[in-house]
Amino acid sequence: MSDCSNDTTTLDASKPATEEVKSNSEESMMAQESPKNSAAEIPVTSNGEVDDSHEHGFNRDLKRSLPAGLGLSETQITSHGFDSTKEGVIEAGTLQGGQKTQTKSGPVILADEIKNPAMEKLELVRKWSLNTYKCTRQIISEKLGRGSRTVDLELEAQIDILRDNKKKYENILRLAQTLSTQLFQMVHTQRQLGDAFADLSLKSLELHEEFGYNADTQKLLAKNGETLLGAINFFIASVNTLVNKTIEDTLMTVKQYESARIEYDAYRTDLEELNLGPRDANTLPKIEQSQHLFQAHKEKYDKMRNDVSIKLKFLEENKVKVLHNQLVLFHNAIAAYFAGNQKQLEQTLKQFHIKLKTPGADAPSWLEEQ
Repeated sequence: MSDCSNDTTTLDASKPATEEVKSNSEESMMAQESPKNSAAEIPVTSNGEVDDSHEHGFNRDLKRSLPAGLGLSETQITSHGFDSTKEGVIEAGTLQGGQKTQTKSGPVILADEIKNPAMEKLELVRKWSLNTYKCTRQIISEKLGRGSRTVDLELEAQIDILRDNKKKYENILRLAQTLSTQLFQMVHTQRQLGDAFADLSLKSLELHEEFGYNADTQKLLAKNGETLLGAINFFIASVNTLVNKTIEDTLMTVKQYESARIEYDAYRTDLEELNLGPRDANTLPKIEQSQHLFQAHKEKYDKMRNDVSIKLKFLEENKVKVLHNQLVLFHNAIAAYFAGNQKQLEQTLKQFHIKLKTPGADAPSWLEEQ
């Protein structure tokens, strides 16, 4: 019995020793793992708040470990409690010469430098609609006798004369074209008549000479008619260029001038109405904007008026020169034709450098047809 009790005593005494060895080994393992988990530990004070003294110490050790000359960005992470609804704030700065350059934190706003094409088109449509409304109102008020219009008496008189002359020149052009058509038909008839007389002169021996004289006369008339026709067509081409190109271009400038005049009067009327109204904080910006628009349209109106004056002056000089030459050509050609002076008619065409087209010259040769 004594032996059994001794054995029991020995086993009981060995248990504390075994437990002590285990506790010592666990403490040594925890001591080895503590450096690895020290960064992950979050110490808490007695009040339940997070103790950030270890965090500041960790940041201080990290700054000391970095070399001073590197262009690295210094980052500080501020932690908050787990129950906080705020997000973490990251403050970034640049190390320059050992000093920290702090950048401001906050929302970043990117400027939209690229304009939306749809918005630009909408703005253009809005400006066009406003301008069209003002001009339409000005035109209606002028027709009803309620609105005033700017009038340059001298320039308006020149424009009226130009429009009246254009109508008269168009009438001369139509008549000349009618004469050319009729002359062409007459020349064609004379040529056919000459061919018929020449054929009969060969078949009728007793009237050979008579048919021959008439054939020669009709062929000569047809030749002179072709020469006169060339002169008339040259006259028509020159007058047509003057009427439908030169004068028309000037009248297009006149239309632009009249549009600029209507815009100028429309914005002038708006400015006068605003000046007659009260002047307060709300109306002063509108008056300034209206003054700016009025000045811009006034400059445009003055520019267009000068352009019209210059074009009318040059048109008058060009018109006199062109019509002088063409009227001399027309008179000399008609007089020489009806006088039967073939040499004078040909000399007139040479004087104005007119080349007659040979009949059938425009037709392609048999080589080209192949």
